[in-house]
Amino acid sequence: MKHSFALVAAVTFAAPAFAENWDMPTPYGDSTFHTQNIIQFADEVRTATDGALDITVHSANSLIPHAEIKNAVRSRQVPIGEFFLSRLANEDLAFGVDSQPFVATSYDDAEKLWAEQKPVITELLAKQGLKPLFSVPWPAQGLYTNGEISKVEDLNGLRFRAYNAALEEFAALAGAAPVQVEAADIPQAFSTGQVAAMITSPSTGVNSTAWDFVTHYSPINAWVPKNIVVVNQRVFDRLDKTQQAAVLAAAEAAEARGWEMSAAEAAQKTKELAENGITVYEPSAELVDGLQAIGGKMLEGWDSKASDEARAILSGYNK
Repeated sequence: MKHSFALVAAVTFAAPAFAENWDMPTPYGDSTFHTQNIIQFADEVRTATDGALDITVHSANSLIPHAEIKNAVRSRQVPIGEFFLSRLANEDLAFGVDSQPFVATSYDDAEKLWAEQKPVITELLAKQGLKPLFSVPWPAQGLYTNGEISKVEDLNGLRFRAYNAALEEFAALAGAAPVQVEAADIPQAFSTGQVAAMITSPSTGVNSTAWDFVTHYSPINAWVPKNIVVVNQRVFDRLDKTQQAAVLAAAEAAEARGWEMSAAEAAQKTKELAENGITVYEPSAELVDGLQAIGGKMLEGWDSKASDEARAILSGYNK
């Protein structure tokens, strides 16, 4: 009996003294490059801490709905999570600068914008007890429809999938009827007639098998929006210094890797859309002019409502 007790004690004391198990909700499926990048981030943290910090990724809204992830991290229901950054634009327009149409339409522009946006976002989230770890962009957003769209007026009356307030406004100004639909629900929304058109990335188009419900795609490069991964600051502060360093190093690597993955994804997924029967066409000058005019109207309205911090982001970006 004494021998058995000694063996159990030895095993117990050999285990990590401060083992942490974190559940991490994400909105997107396992085939999405954002999720794949996050899984690699979790693996790197696990390896660097010898398993003392184990992050379990719960993809495709399987643990917490997208709209609730930020507050779930804030309330420590979960310690860490990913969400679409511009979903928070109703809190402060600084969160949604990257989703303003035709402000930043390339990766170089998006990187420059993020350099201005990051310190402001970090300070705003810190007030809610949240610490940003990394942010990764989607490919530039394109237009999915049944039939070619040659001018803005062709969108008039279409039920249009929206995923944030900026896209709702964009659709309304184009004469379309915006309908909020999460990425995971896109196929059903089209099949039931809930929506008939959308602006989203080629990644989301392929992941939702867009060729099953639309015929045309145009890379209008409307904006380059980002996802962000945040951790609860108090939970992070409880980690020992080695674990904190491991999380920050893995986050830095994930951000750099994610931007590279996004650029590769843009080319590959656009090719896949065409290979699966979708007609990929360059937008006409008339369509681009019309869409940019809408973007200009939106930016005027944005400026009138934006906080000083949000305006400072755009001012720094435009220098």
